[in-house]
Amino acid sequence: MSYEYVIEMNNITKVFPGIVANDNITLQVKQGEIHALLGENGAGKSTLMNVLFGLYQPEQGEIKIKGQPVKITNPNIANELGIGMVHQHFMLVHNFTVTENIILGNETTKGGRINIEDAAKEIQKLSEQYGLAVDPYAKIEDISVGMQQRVEILKTLYRGAEILIFDEPTAVLTPQEIGELINILKRLVSEGKSIVLITHKLKEIMEVCDRCTIIRKGKGIGTVNIADTNEDQLAELMVGREVHFKTEKSDAQPRQDVLKISNLVVHDARNLPAVRGLDLTVRAGEIIGIAGVDGNGQSELIEAITGLRKVESGSITLNGKDVTNLPARRITESGVGHIPQDRHKHGLVLDFSVGDNMVLQTYYKEPYSRGGVLNFQKVYDKARALIQQFDVRTPSEFTAARALSGGNQQKAIIAREVDRDPDLLIAAQPTRGLDVGAIEFIHRKLIEQRDKGKAVLLISFELDEVLNVSDRVAVIYEGQIVDVVNAKETNEQELGLLMAGGKQKGKVNTNA
Repeated sequence: MSYEYVIEMNNITKVFPGIVANDNITLQVKQGEIHALLGENGAGKSTLMNVLFGLYQPEQGEIKIKGQPVKITNPNIANELGIGMVHQHFMLVHNFTVTENIILGNETTKGGRINIEDAAKEIQKLSEQYGLAVDPYAKIEDISVGMQQRVEILKTLYRGAEILIFDEPTAVLTPQEIGELINILKRLVSEGKSIVLITHKLKEIMEVCDRCTIIRKGKGIGTVNIADTNEDQLAELMVGREVHFKTEKSDAQPRQDVLKISNLVVHDARNLPAVRGLDLTVRAGEIIGIAGVDGNGQSELIEAITGLRKVESGSITLNGKDVTNLPARRITESGVGHIPQDRHKHGLVLDFSVGDNMVLQTYYKEPYSRGGVLNFQKVYDKARALIQQFDVRTPSEFTAARALSGGNQQKAIIAREVDRDPDLLIAAQPTRGLDVGAIEFIHRKLIEQRDKGKAVLLISFELDEVLNVSDRVAVIYEGQIVDVVNAKETNEQELGLLMAGGKQKGKVNTNA
């Protein structure tokens, strides 16, 4: 039987209490194409794909797979129809092997025992066929995030998926891993698969996709051929206005030292040196960006500054006061704001309301509490003001943080930290998983803090973000700052060489 589209989602409507997540949306995907699903945070992209995968049931609309109407009431039915989904937050058991994770819920037995050996051989074969290079016997906890994502891809292929949904697949990857993933997507399509790619990253859409469907505030805006459009047009379709990719800013006017790190040594979770004699100074009125490949000590450095990890030796001073190894709350109260790189682990209490999360750093102070008793009226008044000021899209301040899209969770954290008016704002991966409109907004907020005379330390794996926002760029390699360069006087090629341990231009000067 012939069919024009491998997936047809016609007039899909999905409603949650207080919000219409999908409002009469139509999506049509052709056989063998990579089809982008583009929209702002909270636009309804993931909801639409969760309907296709059987996690949600629509109030209205029809789904056809290969021309046949289907009812997808759970993910098992989706799997039977050849639909697989690689979620943004991986569904893996960390102390299981790759093979154990892939066959979980789909085990085959031999003589009453789970047949791990045959499964591992099949996984090895699939891995080689699609260029995934995954060790079937490796433990999840011992492999990189990018490799874990490949395990999720293998999980769908092992179950016979012909249609693959990728939800923000590059949000947690390094630039090198993103390049590798793009090659994998092209390989999958060349082998006859069809892919739906949920993403905010316009560069990736332009590089790898055939067509793109845009959703704005729960409504379908339209579908365009990538060959007939460009990044500016896609951004405007997504947010409904012109978007500026280059953040306009005046030259920095640096003043006194705010953060001074001297000869810092910090160990990682395995008690091995991760930060090795690192020196760095961040001044009031400037943004220092730290550029480096993931795993070169960035996480341990941030945790040491914020009091979340013990410093082995060396010193951290803030406004001239030694804060080395002080408790996290003391450091926070000394004037440090922290936008953490993992919003779920360190940024929010997901089952608390948005309002409660807005005062996590200040709930014990007036006007939010007196004599140990919380004043909920003041808490929620503050939350409403911040929600409006920072455009956090939530049904209300009483909604659980877990229910917000990733981008709106991030905006809530940034609202809380910036509102405290810290002398030093540490922003770790502040725009990870955000759309271009939200990225533009957050970059402006960081520059506003700089222009108010605050010191900003930006840690990002996105080189264009580091170059766009920073005044100076410190390159970290194997736990040390190998060079500090002026953002205006460098480029991605030079930074990439330094990030790989390449030769420095000259003598390192961390105060330059």
